[in-house]
Amino acid sequence: MRNGVTIGQAAAFVGITVKTVRHYHKLGVVAEPERDGSGYRRYDSDALLRLVQVRTLAAAGVPLAEIGPLLDADAALFTSALAKVERQLDERIEELRERREMLHRLASGGDCALLPDRAVELLERMRASGYAEEEVAATREGWVLARALVPEGFDDYLDQFEHAVGDPALVALVQRFAEASTWDPDDPRIAEFAEEAARHYLADPALLKIVTGMRARTDTVARYEMVAHHGEEPTPAAARLLALFEARLRAAGVRIPRGG
Repeated sequence: MRNGVTIGQAAAFVGITVKTVRHYHKLGVVAEPERDGSGYRRYDSDALLRLVQVRTLAAAGVPLAEIGPLLDADAALFTSALAKVERQLDERIEELRERREMLHRLASGGDCALLPDRAVELLERMRASGYAEEEVAATREGWVLARALVPEGFDDYLDQFEHAVGDPALVALVQRFAEASTWDPDDPRIAEFAEEAARHYLADPALLKIVTGMRARTDTVARYEMVAHHGEEPTPAAARLLALFEARLRAAGVRIPRGG
């Protein structure tokens, strides 16, 4: 190969494109040969070896900007640099595994993809405890939002919710709330129900933490409002009932942010 080969031949021999060879030249990782007497650039065996080395390192995940200094380094530095690249590849492999796991969770159902296994199990326990599917769906959506907006408090919240999910009295309150939402907003039963619900929560500190747990961590009213009031617009009766319920808790010293 005394006279060398053209850029097209060099690219074909190495298994890359002419565009890639020129890109290597532009970055300075492979020196561009001088033109011969006919005006063509000829690639000798040393140039082909350099192209093979660069292609191999790039395929292994070494950034092109690091390949030039790496090839020009001594053996110890070369080995150290390759070890660093291997660690970076391990991190990328783990990230890809997590992405693959996410795809599997998406394929098996939205709940599994957006919520941890424990939350999915608690949703199933809600169904088994007698909660209406509408309430389970609303809880699921609220949890997805809460996990995104207040991630640092989500696990503690699940601890508190697990205590309450099997409370028959709470199930009955939730069922009655659905019925109360259809009442006239001036119905006197709304105030009575709000007081009853507040007393039930105030009597059980663990249950009360479901109301206060993440809210105490939610340092802006905007985030609290998004989590606590997510979903369809409440009926006038439901809005009044919730307002009275929260007012009763505040009167008892429970900290609940006020919306604007």
